[in-house]
Amino acid sequence: MSARPEGGVTPALAPQVAASPEVTVVGSLNMDIRLTVDRIPRSGETISATGLKRSPGGKGANQAVAAARLGRRVAMVGAVGDDDAGRAITARLVAEGLDVASVAVSEQPTGTAVILWEQPESTIVIEAGANADVDEQFVDSRDAAVRAVADAQVVLCQCETPLGALAAVTRLATGTTILNPAPAVPVPAEIRDRFDVLVPNRFELATLAGAPEAPEALADVVAMVRGLAFPGDVVVTLGADGSVVVPRDGLPTPVPAVRVDAIDTTAAGDSFCAALADGLLRGEDLVGAARWAARVAAVTTTRDGAIESLPLADEVPAAPQDPTPEH
Repeated sequence: MSARPEGGVTPALAPQVAASPEVTVVGSLNMDIRLTVDRIPRSGETISATGLKRSPGGKGANQAVAAARLGRRVAMVGAVGDDDAGRAITARLVAEGLDVASVAVSEQPTGTAVILWEQPESTIVIEAGANADVDEQFVDSRDAAVRAVADAQVVLCQCETPLGALAAVTRLATGTTILNPAPAVPVPAEIRDRFDVLVPNRFELATLAGAPEAPEALADVVAMVRGLAFPGDVVVTLGADGSVVVPRDGLPTPVPAVRVDAIDTTAAGDSFCAALADGLLRGEDLVGAARWAARVAAVTTTRDGAIESLPLADEVPAAPQDPTPEH
């Protein structure tokens, strides 16, 4: 038996995709344990769940599968445990057509997310597990990971893995880099400012800005973005209020949400980020890509689950056409 490489991880056995990835996702792989609840319990209180569901997830996996279902060649860089959960996640990614040559098997258990689902909103607690291995050395020291990041047209990252991975991505990437700073953690400006596009929600934006409260009014959101002095473009997701595109040069543009009867918002933000990348690859400007992302995210919220809820491109309704002016 061969020795494990330094860092306690070994490559997962899986097929490789020959062509260079259009999108590479560097991020988390979790097994989601979702409990359906009528409400969130108070501190010290025990309540009964009305349902239990286990399924592959994690922000990294969700974004990677979302991009693949929109028709993109996708590579995943991450880690799972040598356990049933890790094998199930890897098998699911392979079934979705992802290149998992850079998904490693760790001595730590697979990451876990416990989701309290109030229908449609969710409260989530994460145990990193193997995701804690995905640091700067992890990305830098693996040839497959270096190639996946360097060759991709877009690289998507989040904050469910150590921030060192983000630093490695910004050194290696040659395409567009997108950071979804979720969950909300302080990201040092020297790492954050090397990304091309930042996609926070209100709460993540406040954390980046060191503000005590998330902004509510659109003008306050834009002011907080400007206060970051981020040198790239920013798209702030606003839930039911849509999003706002704040370009590095030019005026902010609000993008309305698509109105649907939402049943589960678990992976909506992840599908938005993947669709934003897809829109940019299709040649859309950032506003056009955000409009496409809004439609993809809207479909996601009408379905139950995380990965299970992510739509194929042909399942996303066409944008409504502006009425033809009368002459």
